Amino acid sequence: MKNNVARLVIWVALASVAMFAADNTVGTWKYNAAKSKSTSANPIKSQTDVREATPDGGAKLTRTTQYTDGTTASYSVSFKYDGKEYPATGAPYDSVSVKRIDANTYSFETKKAGGKYHMKGQTVISKDGKTLTQTIRGTDAQGKPVTATAVFEKQ
Repeated sequence: MKNNVARLVIWVALASVAMFAADNTVGTWKYNAAKSKSTSANPIKSQTDVREATPDGGAKLTRTTQYTDGTTASYSVSFKYDGKEYPATGAPYDSVSVKRIDANTYSFETKKAGGKYHMKGQTVISKDGKTLTQTIRGTDAQGKPVTATAVFEKQ
């Protein structure tokens, strides 16, 4: 009997660790402009994020964006969920840091060295895993304050 209880406790502990470690941001996410808000002078018109798990326990984000003025941007960035800065090439920022708060919540910071661009925010995945919401606050490349709530739906 004691062996069965011990096995059950170990199994539950391992399952809990696996569930917490699973990256529920993985997948393709489409921006929902109708549910999103931004104070940016050139807000997002459409955006697709493809998030992939990497073998080292991190993630790779590939983003394709079209802004309301018709300009576009595409880039990829890889990072781990350890709060350390990772380089970003081709993005509007030079570095990104992401930290897992709990199974459905992540904090992030993006910034451009020597520039005015600096954003902090939080990513929250809904309990059903179908909605990703990012709240963002910071300054854009011109140093103007920006706040945004970006809502994405899993495809």
